[in-house]
Amino acid sequence: MAASTAQIQELIAPTVVDMGFEFWGLEYQTQSGSALLRVFIESPNGISVDDCAQVSRQLSLLLDVEDPIRSEYRLEVSSPGMSRPFFTLDQYARHSGFFVKVKLRFAFEGRKQFKGLLAGVENDEVLIRNGEDEYALPFEAIEKGSMIPQFE
Repeated sequence: MAASTAQIQELIAPTVVDMGFEFWGLEYQTQSGSALLRVFIESPNGISVDDCAQVSRQLSLLLDVEDPIRSEYRLEVSSPGMSRPFFTLDQYARHSGFFVKVKLRFAFEGRKQFKGLLAGVENDEVLIRNGEDEYALPFEAIEKGSMIPQFE
């Protein structure tokens, strides 16, 4: 049986951290016999192509030994970038004051998608302000969230 996203994260996150990077998150997608494992790493100094290549080599070795993905797969390692996806409540909290978009697993007040200023995090809820409206969205209800890059 193939490993879950959580099991793969549990396997690779310590290696990323041991190499001196923050493990930002991962996306694991399967489609017709193959898979894509995208790993996001971060650092206070930013992430270079060499950093990605170095982490990719280490993770490839680890994944070859542990073999959690039974099908063919492609490994990609990158920085979260300007439109960084969010994987944890802490990541939302650290990016208060930025513009974000969030997609919910189920409709809240008749809608699944919200965009606006990330006003903070309170009691496991992500606060998004759009004009006069403020929404408190339960973190566990969020399917996907990311920053919206702003250019002056």
